[in-house]
Amino acid sequence: MKSVVCHSAKDLRIENTELPALGEHQLRVNVAYGGICGSDLHYYQHGGFGTVRIKQPIALGHEVSGVVESSGAAVTGIAKGQRIAISPSRPCGQCRFCQAGQHNHCLNMRFYGSAMPFPHIQGAFSEQLIIEGYQAHPIADHLSLSEAALAEPLSVGLHAIQRAGSVLGKQVLVTGCGPIGSLLIGALRRAGAARIVAADIADLPLKCAKEMGADETINLKTQAEALDRYKVDKGQFDVVFEASGSEAALRVGFDTIVPRGVLITVGMGGDISLPMTQLVAKEIDMRGTFRFHAEFATAVRFLNEGLVNGKPVITGIVPMDRALEAFDLAADKSQSLKVQIAFSKALA
Repeated sequence: MKSVVCHSAKDLRIENTELPALGEHQLRVNVAYGGICGSDLHYYQHGGFGTVRIKQPIALGHEVSGVVESSGAAVTGIAKGQRIAISPSRPCGQCRFCQAGQHNHCLNMRFYGSAMPFPHIQGAFSEQLIIEGYQAHPIADHLSLSEAALAEPLSVGLHAIQRAGSVLGKQVLVTGCGPIGSLLIGALRRAGAARIVAADIADLPLKCAKEMGADETINLKTQAEALDRYKVDKGQFDVVFEASGSEAALRVGFDTIVPRGVLITVGMGGDISLPMTQLVAKEIDMRGTFRFHAEFATAVRFLNEGLVNGKPVITGIVPMDRALEAFDLAADKSQSLKVQIAFSKALA
């Protein structure tokens, strides 16, 4: 089979790879669609992010859907032809974090397309995959396989909301309205946020944020003064989600959040400085959020039942043989949000 493999920065290849043998608790799946994530772009553009570097060729991708081709002898309830969203989260279930219900912090996590451990965990941008039975989440007949591949980034947003606690009736700011930020807005609307303000530096993501349920959008490049009214009286937002990884956006959050508000950092932007005076004086509760696990099933349910509509996030679909073009398109934020690669076997 063929896979999309990154060797180093700007060295992306479509290569022949070997499919492992099918185990009794596993499924052989024809991959349908794979969404290009920010981490995939970091591997392609820079050879990694922060201290994480590519040390060996790695198949990229972790936002995928597919169609079951065959199943192991011990798998029940999933038949050939079943259309599925595929969770990329494969915790060991045995370490102390798994035992504490913190599966996203598993000490032996095998998360698709991650260069964090070595040897690297190979990703899901391949024509076929062998997956564990528990990774398969059936999708509704009306849901397209393209939309099903959004379950992963939606799960990231759902876990971020879990980290924030209740947003019911709250005033919420989201900075950074790429795919995760926009899907987060859709989830916030479902979770009962009273008012959602979305901020970004480009018009395309703000248009998507509006379609996903934002009450107000602010372009921080052209209308930054629109935030001034949210800075008065020590701030107006109960909860802030910073999904861009930008230091400037994080400072916007500090300026506009209420005392004792909750600030969730979703985006990874590397090491930045913090306004410690504000953090201390406003008693801001700043929390990180990382990946997800149990939220994947909820994300698939929300997509299956139409509780979150992710269609506005998808801006391009490119066939696998033009994968390099797909990555370049995904890197152009002036015209792209979520770009997906279409794999042929499941779509034939």
